Amino acid sequence: MPRIVMKFGGTSMAGIERIRNVAGRVRREAEAGNEVLVVVSAMAGETDRLVQLCREAAALHDSKEYDVVVASGEQVTSGLLAMTLQNMGLNARSFMGWQLVKASGVHGNARVDAIENAMLDEALKGGTVAAIPGFQGVSEDGRVATLGRGGSDTSAVAIAAGVKADRCDIYTDVDGVYTTDPRIVPKARKLAAITFEEMLELAGVGAKVLQPRSVGLAMREKLPLRVLSAFEDVPGTRVVAELSGEDMERNEIAGIAADRNEARITLTGIADRPGTVAAVLSPLAEAGIGFDMVVHAATQGTNASDLTFTVPRASLAQARSTIEARKGEIGYGELITDDAVAKVSIVGVGIRSNPQLAAKMFETLAERGINLLAISASEIKVSALLAESDVELAVRVLHTAFGLDAEKAA
Repeated sequence: MPRIVMKFGGTSMAGIERIRNVAGRVRREAEAGNEVLVVVSAMAGETDRLVQLCREAAALHDSKEYDVVVASGEQVTSGLLAMTLQNMGLNARSFMGWQLVKASGVHGNARVDAIENAMLDEALKGGTVAAIPGFQGVSEDGRVATLGRGGSDTSAVAIAAGVKADRCDIYTDVDGVYTTDPRIVPKARKLAAITFEEMLELAGVGAKVLQPRSVGLAMREKLPLRVLSAFEDVPGTRVVAELSGEDMERNEIAGIAADRNEARITLTGIADRPGTVAAVLSPLAEAGIGFDMVVHAATQGTNASDLTFTVPRASLAQARSTIEARKGEIGYGELITDDAVAKVSIVGVGIRSNPQLAAKMFETLAERGINLLAISASEIKVSALLAESDVELAVRVLHTAFGLDAEKAA
């Protein structure tokens, strides 16, 4: 029998009526002869409520107890789904994340190490539908550990890989992956298929459809994914290793992404010598602060240079504090920050073989008077940092320039 994992997000589980809708979809798959595991998020807004309660209880709270509290939202929805499925006449039972998912690392942002699948295999072979709370597992010391925001996607992919599922279906409040955010560009088109590489890059630069860690894990495990609507029976988007057939004829650019969660840091007058950049960035990495778009420019005729890079906007204060604490060790003239910036990226496997695509991006933005503050590139992605006030215009003109507009608005 085909074995599938179905994952439903918080909007899909927001109340009993929506849980009944989810249960109907699960029953349809089970009645079609599939072995079904369902991974669920907490009800929409519930995790935020639990996080706020933790903050009210203690501003500097114990991360292990924090995990105990915030993991409860998914436990509620998994139990409610199992009850609803039973009421529909199906064999169903809920499991707890700590029974199945071995995790390690920092509480609140743990990583999946292994899946204990013996109980799941036994349940599935007996015709039982498994309802599983996402976002959580158990740490090496036997404590509940959560996987970070969006971690239910990671749970679903990890469990699918662990039980050797045939595919993993991610049900969301959108009906697939679009060439850009339809709220910015009404003519955005839904993609029939996208590669793991493209999806990983899009997720990493602002697309919110899938959590980046889940895409990376699916790519490593060669696990087919589908992104589907939880509310409409329409074709979704397949996430695959390689495009084939009609999918190969689509544009060289898969999509345009915008990320407003950016802040720029510039250090002036730092020494132009080996090790200076590491002296700035290594402490940030040790503090768990990610950085991107690094530009190191020497001042001609001197031994000084300027260093510019971006960090997540929410980490700006911590990044500034970390750098200022090491001013004597680093040696710099001025520390300048700017949180009114955004990153716009083009993503597509076509970039690998066509460098003119990057040039087209820069020319298109220049024609509209959009100034570029920094640039970074990977094999299938080119990103530009610009003023946040220019971000929506940039997305619209790039979407049109690369031929991604649909004939009719989405």
